[in-house]
Amino acid sequence: MARYDHLQLVRLPERFERRKHGGGSPPPNRDLAAHSAKLETELDAAIATQQRRRKAEFVDPSLILRVHMSGQLLEEQWEQLGLTVLSSDLDRSLVLFASTDEMQEFRRRLAAWKAGIPEGQKAPSYNGFIAAIEGIGAVEPRDRIGVRFREDGFIESTDFDDDTPYLVDLELWDLGERRLRERKLEQTEAYIETRDGEVLDRYIGPSITMVRIRVSGALLKTLLAVEAVATIDQPPQPDVTTSEAYDLTLDNVPPLNGIAADAPLIGIIDSGINAHPFFDDILVGSIGVPARLGSADDFGHGTRVGGVAVFGDLRAQLAAGTLDRGARLCSAKVVNEHGAFDDRRLVPSQMREAITTLNVDYGCRIFVIALGDTKRPYDGGNVGTWAATLDELARELDVVIVVSSGNRSPRGGTRLEQAVTQYPAYLLEDANRFFEPAGALNVLTVGSLAHGEGLNAQHLTEVMVRPITRQNEPSPFSRIGPGVSGSTKPDLVDIGGTLIYDPVVQRLRKGEEVPSAGVLTLNHAYLDRLFTAGSGTSYAAPRVAFSAAQILGRMPTASANLIRALLVGSAEIPEAASERMALLGGDAIRSVLGHGMVDLERAAFSDDARVVLYGEDELAIDHFAVYRIPIPEPFQTEQGERSIRVTLAYDPPVRHTRADYAGVGMSFRLLRGCAPDLIFEHYRKRAKDEERFPEIAGRFDCKLTPSSTIREKGTVQSATATFKRDVAEYGNDYYLVVRCESGWASHVDRQNFAVVIEISHKAELQLYERIRQRIRVQT
Repeated sequence: MARYDHLQLVRLPERFERRKHGGGSPPPNRDLAAHSAKLETELDAAIATQQRRRKAEFVDPSLILRVHMSGQLLEEQWEQLGLTVLSSDLDRSLVLFASTDEMQEFRRRLAAWKAGIPEGQKAPSYNGFIAAIEGIGAVEPRDRIGVRFREDGFIESTDFDDDTPYLVDLELWDLGERRLRERKLEQTEAYIETRDGEVLDRYIGPSITMVRIRVSGALLKTLLAVEAVATIDQPPQPDVTTSEAYDLTLDNVPPLNGIAADAPLIGIIDSGINAHPFFDDILVGSIGVPARLGSADDFGHGTRVGGVAVFGDLRAQLAAGTLDRGARLCSAKVVNEHGAFDDRRLVPSQMREAITTLNVDYGCRIFVIALGDTKRPYDGGNVGTWAATLDELARELDVVIVVSSGNRSPRGGTRLEQAVTQYPAYLLEDANRFFEPAGALNVLTVGSLAHGEGLNAQHLTEVMVRPITRQNEPSPFSRIGPGVSGSTKPDLVDIGGTLIYDPVVQRLRKGEEVPSAGVLTLNHAYLDRLFTAGSGTSYAAPRVAFSAAQILGRMPTASANLIRALLVGSAEIPEAASERMALLGGDAIRSVLGHGMVDLERAAFSDDARVVLYGEDELAIDHFAVYRIPIPEPFQTEQGERSIRVTLAYDPPVRHTRADYAGVGMSFRLLRGCAPDLIFEHYRKRAKDEERFPEIAGRFDCKLTPSSTIREKGTVQSATATFKRDVAEYGNDYYLVVRCESGWASHVDRQNFAVVIEISHKAELQLYERIRQRIRVQT
């Protein structure tokens, strides 16, 4: 098959501001006197509660209010009152910060609304705002208890024992500019230390302010009542495979390939990477974060992850008699010899230091984090600080971060057999949601597929040992989505091994015990053995990083958005996985398998009958761009199935305390059969005295699957239009409209993005040269 470079998309030169849509429900009808009295009473009570807390314990107080709304959150209205929106939740509640207790402007508006309908108006003043407020209250101590504590039974502050020491992460609200947050953090730290607490680490990021402390239960209870505190929780506990790796012996090792000195780098953020004969000339740097951890892999996990990242499918390579490495490595050790995070460091600060250092010192642009917080499965609400930090870093540094979705043993004890009999239905259980930080939107989250049944030769004669999976079916341990606001998570899946049911030993066995059930990789103690095996999403994630490195090797200046778009745009759900999941429905397939498995050939190369066009661009907020897509005559008229697949990737600012986590939105639409002038007139912003925008007839819309309501929830969006009949009536050019939509991130004026379009025909038609010539003429 021919291999060609991908082609550049052509953007039409006009740039206009985007026409915005109206919307929102009208506020409910209210009894003016009763509702205003209720809100005044609740506001006074909330202020009084906080004033009592201040007198008892803390200085330099803040007024923090929780407000419940009936419809739209109306954040801009609260901000006009001088309040800062700290968080928003799916239950239509806001947490607001006020610098004073007076709330004078709010009380003025409330009084104006209570006064009734002014002459010449149809509704009371500020009706859309005041009538939409359901209630006002204070943030209670129980609201600040984190997810991990709640899962361990700590629901109220009284559940903490006064004399017991607790190691915790305390997060402050994002009160605005960095200087204010620093001052609040210094006050909090000073107070903790005067009460004999120990401050171990601090982190101040673009929107996250945290401190790791060791305090008594009595002090912890006091801190739960401090208004500036957003949450207090146990530190993350990483999810890594802990079983002993099984020894695989190979009599004849094929020779290693050479690798260029400027080959792409993959950074392994894990337990370190040990010396190994296969790493001698490609491990360019290793650090410990913190430095006292050193860089040696005493735990073994990081070396195994690195082996997959460098070789990809090592089992297939050895079967073919090759050992071809696809990238160089660098390493940041962030967990100790027991696979635990450092007690004295905050995980967000570790992540920022590790990724930034490897990026700045070595030029690393691809990172693998095959770790997860076992105490923080995603519950459908806000993501955590670890995920938000990764999203911030991906945007700031223009790097690709690949994260594993996490592992779960599906059954145990007397229900062990159900791992076989109830597969794959148990993958959809609430307990199987992915671990933090896999909910991050600007990263690629990876779930796992099985490479086969996992049985070895001995098991074929033992009828009681049962496989759970077949090749390319979901791994029985793989954790699932969806992600924030229903976004597609995991983004991708790849081979991570499987489990087998062994009633003799009464457990599910994985690759660490039975190598045939796992992914082949390198052993961290090579003097004992060169190779080992393991099962887990930890081995699926570095395979995606391997593919990302191959793309970066071909396109060294590619942005992280373009690499993500090329990977996802090439992905397909394997037939075996689709068939096994079919009875569970389309939502189940997306939650378990995401966009599918990367096809590296399709991601890296075009061919005669399959042409990839790409563009890297930026848009001002609330603007749109139009791209011309040349459609050659054989694609229009030749019988057979053909398709156009569009993939958009962007990296918005994020804030983890908000229900609308991403601060900017983007979307796309594929049009055919209409002139560019009509498209621009339809989408551009119009002055008040201009006539209504012209409509675009429905037949000009290319039907894309999945629908916009599904795909637009994520920051990597991919959809396909499929054609089976003659479409010559729609002409030689289609148009892609990309829109950038404002959100809460008012400080951002432009958004970077990448778009990838794949045009393919199942018949072996010569499309590439025709499209290349058309683009050459257009440019």
